Amino acid sequence: MGVRDSVMAGVAKQLGHPSGLRGRLVGAALNRGNRRLIQSAAQALQPEKASAVADVGFGGGVGLKFLLDRVGPAGSVHGIEVSETMLSQAAGRYRPDIENGRLSLHSASMTQLPFADKALDGVMTVNTIYFVAELDRAFRELARVINSRGRLVIGLADPDVMAKLPFTGHGFQLRPVPDVIDMLRSTGLPVEHRRISDDANAPHLLFAQAVA
Repeated sequence: MGVRDSVMAGVAKQLGHPSGLRGRLVGAALNRGNRRLIQSAAQALQPEKASAVADVGFGGGVGLKFLLDRVGPAGSVHGIEVSETMLSQAAGRYRPDIENGRLSLHSASMTQLPFADKALDGVMTVNTIYFVAELDRAFRELARVINSRGRLVIGLADPDVMAKLPFTGHGFQLRPVPDVIDMLRSTGLPVEHRRISDDANAPHLLFAQAVA
């Protein structure tokens, strides 16, 4: 492996599982680079005041703030992460919200969520599915934890755009959006799809609404 490939492989590893000081820098970069998509996902989730929602694979953690603002003082937000670095960073940044019970952080994966069936009013996950090998299993797990009024929102960058980036050849699983939609529909949830803007390269949002 050449020097450039080695560097890009390191970048890909950090994006999938940030760790150490470099991971903290990656977390800050994720907040900046993904902010618009994360904010769009939080808006699309449409959480009501006092609802219980989760951000799965929250990365740099800016989505937690968007959700906390939306559910209000009586609501609860859960942050799910596999990266201990991101969990530690969020624990420091959101300490008051954790202490007053509005935010709970969990070390867990998308394929094994720490919730009972139908425990949540909404779940969002943004730019995470590239790192999930068993995506059908992950989608079934996400569908399991939303209640009869629940809503699931998945944000993802355009795979054709992603394929042109120098680091995505190192472990990223880039799936065509229609394949992702079909996999999500296989959970039994109806799915809607739109881009976050009229730009032909804009990221995608998938909405899955539970059927009461």
